[in-house]
Amino acid sequence: MSLGDEHGYGSDTGRTDRVGGSGQTRTRLPGGGGSDVYGGARRPVRTSRSLITVVGVVVLLIAAIAFANRGDGGVDGSVDEAKRGGGAEPTAASGVRPVTNKNGTIPSGFAQNEQGAQSAATNYLIALGSDGMYDKNRRRAIVDTVYAPDVAAAREADLDKVYSDKAFLTSIGLNTDGTAPKGLTFISRFNPVGAKAEEFTGDAASVSVWYSALFGLAGEGSKNPVAESWYTNTFKLKWVDGDWKVADFTQKDGPAPVGRDQAASTAEDMAEAVEQFGGFTYAR
Repeated sequence: MSLGDEHGYGSDTGRTDRVGGSGQTRTRLPGGGGSDVYGGARRPVRTSRSLITVVGVVVLLIAAIAFANRGDGGVDGSVDEAKRGGGAEPTAASGVRPVTNKNGTIPSGFAQNEQGAQSAATNYLIALGSDGMYDKNRRRAIVDTVYAPDVAAAREADLDKVYSDKAFLTSIGLNTDGTAPKGLTFISRFNPVGAKAEEFTGDAASVSVWYSALFGLAGEGSKNPVAESWYTNTFKLKWVDGDWKVADFTQKDGPAPVGRDQAASTAEDMAEAVEQFGGFTYAR
């Protein structure tokens, strides 16, 4: 999911530097090593103590869900309602209707408030992490929609260089034209977990989005199987012509949760899941 503006994409680590055209920005492809995780053996069986711990966690989770669903069902449309406890504002339904406008497949027309800025950043993250970035025409449409007009032109030129770099494309298992090899399905999908407004001044905002990234090639014989990584992107947004637009963003690793003791799905199951479960086009 490189969104970068500089070369250096052929290394084994799959790291991509200076994403989005800024010297500060750094986007790395999810790692995963070269081993084929599909069809691999399960990890060692947990001890009885671990099993008891897992069962206990599941019981607590079920109890928490039941308690959460015991509410009166009322919905207050005020964004301030989420802040009453004085803690972190939850990324949850606020009662405010989402935007209904779209620029292509990307939502637009976000509100000029903190929630609107969070919504814009989250949806722009999804677009920038999609497989559409590997197609020239779709990529330019995404960049024109997501970035501020005075930034978009420079980003387009930089990103065209990145996504036409044959060494970069082959390093992630794609053909030199950016397409997946025959029999394989290319997967690049960002899944937001939460967002928060770091700063907000009315016509400018800084928003951090925590997300997991699925990236790789699904299919028999894939040398780059789909792997999951965790990142946090912080977007610098500005209010332009009635909507939020990206001026720049930075990225850092994590927070990454502990992986569960689950066997990896087969290549066929992974490819079918991506085809059957469409990605979200609107978040928050």
